[in-house]
Amino acid sequence: MVTLAVDAMGGDIGPQITVPAVLDALRWQQDLRVLLFGDEPAIAALLGGHSHDRLVVCHSEQAVKMDDAPSVALRSKKKSSMALMLQAVKEGRADGCVSGGNTGALMALSRFILKTSESIDRPAIISALPREDGGHTFILDLGANVGSDSEQLYQFAIMGQAVAQVMDGRHHPKVALLNIGTEEVKGNDQVRAASELFRADDSLNYVGFVEGSDLFRNKADVVVCDGFVGNVALKTIEGLARFIMAETKREFARSWWSRILSVLFVPFWLRVEERINPSAYNGAVLVGLQGVVVKSHGDADKQEFCQAILAARNYVDKNLPAKIESLIS
Repeated sequence: MVTLAVDAMGGDIGPQITVPAVLDALRWQQDLRVLLFGDEPAIAALLGGHSHDRLVVCHSEQAVKMDDAPSVALRSKKKSSMALMLQAVKEGRADGCVSGGNTGALMALSRFILKTSESIDRPAIISALPREDGGHTFILDLGANVGSDSEQLYQFAIMGQAVAQVMDGRHHPKVALLNIGTEEVKGNDQVRAASELFRADDSLNYVGFVEGSDLFRNKADVVVCDGFVGNVALKTIEGLARFIMAETKREFARSWWSRILSVLFVPFWLRVEERINPSAYNGAVLVGLQGVVVKSHGDADKQEFCQAILAARNYVDKNLPAKIESLIS
């Protein structure tokens, strides 16, 4: 039995999304148990009086708001649903945790409560993007650190390589730096300095710079960038994917002729949509911590938040933090 702690109050909507998502995850995985942290009356109203033998509601009178500064979460909200969720992981009552709440607060509280690995300065958020060969590319950092120096980018590369080894079984994954061009003279000082650090480490299979247009090609297994660049890139990609899906459906419904054609294209389109739909990739993990912490998008719907829970379960099953620690130490 795997136990996950979930922040019911996190995200743009909160319990109206997180509670149904938890119930779906419990229904699909019979060996999953959830500690759900949040406002007990609000959660009970959504449960409709029904009890679940693998769901434990843990009351919290505080919640971290989406616009709270990390310092506020650290000083004033030590009894928030987010903090209590992380405390459950630290105390061993949960194997991992999931929140769609304030990213800065989640990172700050995670560092304070769970601590980072000894050789890592700052955690990073990592997730996978689909690519044209049917595989995927891990990209980090996706928003945990707005600015990162060359040494931190180098640490991200070490962690990213470890994630690719643990999750995909790749013995020598290709590692690249995201840049505005592939030429060595391109980029700012921190990226060029990081490139020198990458090249100096023989344990990294460093393949040089890649551009944003290379993210979906088989150029690298791991792409490294700072959190500002990574977050903008990720949200642009997700927005474009949703635009493509919406436009395709709109065109299929435009006329009786296009609706007839859509019947022929449905099997093809469903396969494409499955690959590009951002919902299928929600649930990025904070690497570099002494515990599994998964960040869901704040605006995730029920399906997307459930996917984040399932992602957390996968990272727990892989024993990700311990294996990363063994690979980077």
